Amino acid sequence: MVRGRKIEIVSFLLLLLLQIVVAATAANVTYDHRALVIDGKRKILISGSIHYPRSTPEMWPDLIQKSKDGGLDVIETYVFWNGHEPQKNKYNFEGRYDLVKFVKLVAKVGLFVHLRIGPYACAEWNYGGFPVWLHFIPGIKFRTDNEPFKAEMQRFTAKIVDLMKQEKLYASQGGPIILSQIENEYGNVDSSYGAAGKSYMKWSASMALSLDTGVPWNMCQQGDAPDPIINTCNGFYCDQFTPNSNNKPKMWTENWSGWFLGFGDPTPYRPVEDLAFAVAIFYQRSGTFQNYYMYHGGTNFERTSGGPLISTSYDYDAPIDEYGLVRQPKWGHLRDLHKAIKLCEDALLATDPTVTSLGSNLVASVYKTSSGSCAAFLANIGTESDANVTFNGNSYHLPAWSISILPDCKNVAFNTAKINAATESTTYSRQSLKPNADSSEELGSQWSYIKEPIGISKADAFLKPGLLEQINTTADKSDYLWYSLRVDIKGDEIFLDEGSKAVLHVQSIGQVVYAFINGKLVGSGNDKQKISLDIPINLETGKNTIDLLSVTVGHANYGAFFDLVGAGITGPVTLKSAKSGSSIDLSSQQWTYQVGLKGEDTDLGSGDSSEWVSKSPLPTMQPLIWYKTTFDAPSGSEPVAIDFTGTGKGIAWVNGESIGRYWPTSIARNDGCTDSCDYRGSYRANKCLKNCGKPSQTLYHVPRSWIKPSGNTLVLLEEMGGDPTKISFATKQTGSSLCLTVSQSHPAPVESWTSDSKILNRASPVLSLKCPVSTHVITSIRFASFGTPTGTCGSFSRGRCNSPRSLSVIRKACVGSRSCKVEVSSRVFGDPCRGVIKSLAVEASCS
Repeated sequence: MVRGRKIEIVSFLLLLLLQIVVAATAANVTYDHRALVIDGKRKILISGSIHYPRSTPEMWPDLIQKSKDGGLDVIETYVFWNGHEPQKNKYNFEGRYDLVKFVKLVAKVGLFVHLRIGPYACAEWNYGGFPVWLHFIPGIKFRTDNEPFKAEMQRFTAKIVDLMKQEKLYASQGGPIILSQIENEYGNVDSSYGAAGKSYMKWSASMALSLDTGVPWNMCQQGDAPDPIINTCNGFYCDQFTPNSNNKPKMWTENWSGWFLGFGDPTPYRPVEDLAFAVAIFYQRSGTFQNYYMYHGGTNFERTSGGPLISTSYDYDAPIDEYGLVRQPKWGHLRDLHKAIKLCEDALLATDPTVTSLGSNLVASVYKTSSGSCAAFLANIGTESDANVTFNGNSYHLPAWSISILPDCKNVAFNTAKINAATESTTYSRQSLKPNADSSEELGSQWSYIKEPIGISKADAFLKPGLLEQINTTADKSDYLWYSLRVDIKGDEIFLDEGSKAVLHVQSIGQVVYAFINGKLVGSGNDKQKISLDIPINLETGKNTIDLLSVTVGHANYGAFFDLVGAGITGPVTLKSAKSGSSIDLSSQQWTYQVGLKGEDTDLGSGDSSEWVSKSPLPTMQPLIWYKTTFDAPSGSEPVAIDFTGTGKGIAWVNGESIGRYWPTSIARNDGCTDSCDYRGSYRANKCLKNCGKPSQTLYHVPRSWIKPSGNTLVLLEEMGGDPTKISFATKQTGSSLCLTVSQSHPAPVESWTSDSKILNRASPVLSLKCPVSTHVITSIRFASFGTPTGTCGSFSRGRCNSPRSLSVIRKACVGSRSCKVEVSSRVFGDPCRGVIKSLAVEASCS
């Protein structure tokens, strides 16, 4: 009895100690009109989005560390309902969906988390993140005042909150989560839902608050978000945004760092000068929380891309690229911006700004405290002309569409248009999948294949009159749906020309259609929303089979009632005469349907089947063939992609892991691209485009962690027809070439400032180079000129003014070292042209 009592006392003391420890580490997160407040202290917070399923757990630590090194305080992520609950009440929190592990890794490096539970995500993710089984619940209507939907939404939201609480991941429990989001951009569409939409929005807010997370909740793009929910802004710019209450801070949950890529589209990108301008002007105009969407975009593995027709790459022109490499100079320029903003933090948070006009399109915003702290932002929001302005008795040069940050109201720490970070070249080194094969015949012999049956081949096929909408039929269990019809031909039908010729007319609402007559491919087409095919065909006397394969490429993810956007062959389907126009409508006939392919049911993607055929020659350029081969890992440690040039369209697996849909024959339109993009002026998604007239995506990321040193299996489902022997590896290499131009008007490196916002004496502009690979050194200087050099990386040329010392100074300072720093001044290089502001341009090689 005494022993038992002692155990009770010890247990009580341990529990008490645990409570004391939790209380000591727990944070109190609130907000006021200026900022989020953590343990009584306002915070300037810089955040970046990383979606955990778009990379691998092996990549997460490096991505998170690079985010911290880039100056982030917060990692923001959606929660993906359809990934976590692919079947109702059957959950997945493993592998790429191990949300707890991801959040804990963020906490491990000392960063905060903004958890956007939604559970609607949008995110160019399949079905906006909703599981498709939700669509089949009787009486359900998405994102409105509908009891079946609200019950499911509350159940899943509570599931995620409870999981976070169990792991003590909220800041109120000592964890990293300082903010949660309910719903997502609902204000963009709520008018379409009428009064029921408004009541649903209020219910969502109330439901979220009832879950008692101990941290604030936000709603983005929801101008009427009820208190105490914080309404936040999404967009390319949010400096003009005003919260719906004087008691709420100005927060920006999505600053689009680039834009997403679609199959059939050119590649969008956003100049870092404009992105930095957008961030700086947001903080200049009293913003205190800003998030890059995306900071690392990643990859749409498996069938997770939405759209429809969103590409497998979700690179987004983010500061960290799809493969996990920093994108320079974007990452470095933003890192310097973040440091400059943090130098202003005390002044920014202590007061509201005093705004003064310095001229047309020229503005000074000054934050000055009673204790003497002072920070200023000088903005030139004009899009054409640079300006020289006088501020506090000093002269400052402001390029068009730029902002200078003065942490002491005197010295410039950063200008958004003046980049101190070097551009690092990126190249792809091609390696054969089969380096020892000497001929195309030998290459083909190292592949095996299985022909997917054309048309109906599975026992679960079924008959239905009329043409069925695809998503309601497949429930998204597969991209593929067969529509099959037997037609008896006598030879005298009104739609026949010359006894056997006709035109097959097929209409579909997306996204790809293949038409087969008697087992032979006769035509195909693709489009996001409407496909209309007129295919000349020959029919035989007697029985003919029309097999139509409809293929989805991701489901809609955005817009009012997006969940009702259909897919598939909805008709009409007709046979008609090319000469007379006479026709017969087949749409209402008794069609046979098959969901998915036979090879999917037998899991050919795993590569384990005993049905693989290894006979020569290898059949190529034929539709619907599964291919398999083995390969050894590419040499080195660089990120790996497969170049699918030579194939048509399909899905690929490496060691049973789906790397996503490939489609190298989807060609971007020819118009809209420019050789260079002027960062000045407002950015929009189609302003800066490249890769016009070329395949939208040829390279497909294969995470290194999915590859063994040898004996790897690659499986392709080639649906269109291609030659798999032509594909190759591409390893992505960065930093073999470094380029940078720094002028005498550039600010000194932000590292020249101390943490108390003081600049070191005699700080000058500096050109800084560093090979990104730790084992590399600068081996040569391809170009160096101090004076008036012109051109850009790879095409520099000397101007009329050039210091003869340029090359020798740079070589002496840099060659043989991994990094070097050279002061940009006439003191170092001499003065080749007095009275002219000079620049130093350098291109160096690393190896």
